[in-house]
Amino acid sequence: MPEPMGFFTDTTVCIGCKACEVACKQWNQLPSTNGGMNTMSGASYDNTRKLDGEHWRHVKFIEQFSEDRSQGRWLMMSDVCKHCVRAGCMEVCPTGAIIRTEFDTVVIQADTCNGCRDCIGACPFGVIEINPVTHTAQKCTLCYDRMKSNLTPACAQACPTASIQFGPIAELQKRAGDRVQQLHSQGHNDAYIYGDDKILGGLNSFYLLVDKPEVYGLPANPQMPSTRTTPSAIVSTVSAALVGFLAIFGLRMRRDGETTADAGGRA
Repeated sequence: MPEPMGFFTDTTVCIGCKACEVACKQWNQLPSTNGGMNTMSGASYDNTRKLDGEHWRHVKFIEQFSEDRSQGRWLMMSDVCKHCVRAGCMEVCPTGAIIRTEFDTVVIQADTCNGCRDCIGACPFGVIEINPVTHTAQKCTLCYDRMKSNLTPACAQACPTASIQFGPIAELQKRAGDRVQQLHSQGHNDAYIYGDDKILGGLNSFYLLVDKPEVYGLPANPQMPSTRTTPSAIVSTVSAALVGFLAIFGLRMRRDGETTADAGGRA
């Protein structure tokens, strides 16, 4: 049985070249445009904007500059499906289209997906979307086809700075820990790992960040669908009980009224 495989993305060495995006599209034969996304967005240098059914890799550009632009920095991050150990998309899929592979990665089988969109709402990272051509939910497969042939995923293969690193999760975790220690020793005490086992049992695509998760568009405390729906389920139960009580109360009042009317008629 193969050991769990995944990505470690060191955002501190990402240069925003988008080679990973291009490699992903080329290997997976994804279209190069989508609804005008080949034009500049007006938000930094990011023209692909987000992950969806046609963009399985997305390089985020985050500007942090003072008002006079004299001080600042760029934060860049190549975003992708997190291949969660506890995957909400798998939990809600009604057809079994979403499976966990022998590499502990999460893959959507297009021939089994019915396009119901349940997985889209269940993903706390906004990764999954419907592909307008196939009309099925699609996302990164961590190049499952390449892994089966002992090949590195296309994005990691193309990354010129080794920002995207591929390998066994245990090895990547050790490498990430060493990198954090190195940065701390250089005075970068804000460096940390996002995606340890406290987040959905662990992310098989995890990141080294230097600012709060929300700055990168990541949730600080992502939840499984079953966890997120607990409060609403309680409200629904209480509401149903209240409606039932009012219905019984109204029926009783109606019967009492009819009984009074009958008694008055007999008198």
